[in-house]
Amino acid sequence: MFNVIRSEDAPASLEDKTKYDSEDVWEQLRKDFNDKCYICETIEPHDINVEHFVSHRNVDDELKFSWENLYFSCSRCNNIKGKAFDNLLDCCNPNIDVYKSLKLLPPRSPTGLSVIIEKRIQQPGIDETVELLNRVYNSDRTINKQVSSDYLRRKVFDRLNKLYVHMLKWYSDESLDHEKNDAIDRIRLFLKPSAPYSAFMRDVILEDKKLKFLIDEINE
Repeated sequence: MFNVIRSEDAPASLEDKTKYDSEDVWEQLRKDFNDKCYICETIEPHDINVEHFVSHRNVDDELKFSWENLYFSCSRCNNIKGKAFDNLLDCCNPNIDVYKSLKLLPPRSPTGLSVIIEKRIQQPGIDETVELLNRVYNSDRTINKQVSSDYLRRKVFDRLNKLYVHMLKWYSDESLDHEKNDAIDRIRLFLKPSAPYSAFMRDVILEDKKLKFLIDEINE
C-alpha cells in the first residue's frame, strides 16, 4: 500500500450519478494512483476495477458516486476486500502515512511461503489493513488464492532482486564513484510511490544501516 495524492476536481461524468466507472473516471484514477493497484501495488494490472473504498451496498448513492470513495484496484484485491473491509487505512488521506504505519518485508526466496506484514503504530484501521494485506499476499484459503498469492510473492521477489543489483553495486569496492552515484539514483527509483511494490522496497532500505539515509531523505 502506498500514499496517493487524489485530484481535487471530480471527473465530470460523476455529476449525473448514472455511472461511476466512465472513461474519465478510469483515466483520472489511473493517473492519480500511478497505474497501480492501491492494495497489492501491482503496476498495470491485467484486470482493473473502479473500487468503492467504503461499500455502498447498492443503496447509498452518495457513496456510490462520491469521487473520494472511488479507488483503483486489481480485480483480485477487490474480490478479497469485498464488503468485509470498510475500516482500512486511507492511502488518500494526507494525514495518514501508510509507509510509516505498516511494515512489509518481501519473501527471502522465489518460493517463499509468506511475506511479513506488521503494524508499526496503533491507529484506527491498522488491524483491518494488516489482515487484508495478509490475505492478499499470503492467502491459502483456496487453491486459486494460493496460486495467485504465490505468483504475487514471486513478482515482489523479482523486484527485490533488481533492487539488490544496485545495492551490491553501491557496496562494491570495485565500483567507481560515478557507478556508486548511479546505483543510488537507481535505488531511489525503486522507492518512488509510482514504482511497483515500493512499500516492500522502502522497508528493505529502511533496515539497511548505511542506505537508510535514502528513507530519511523522503521523510524530510
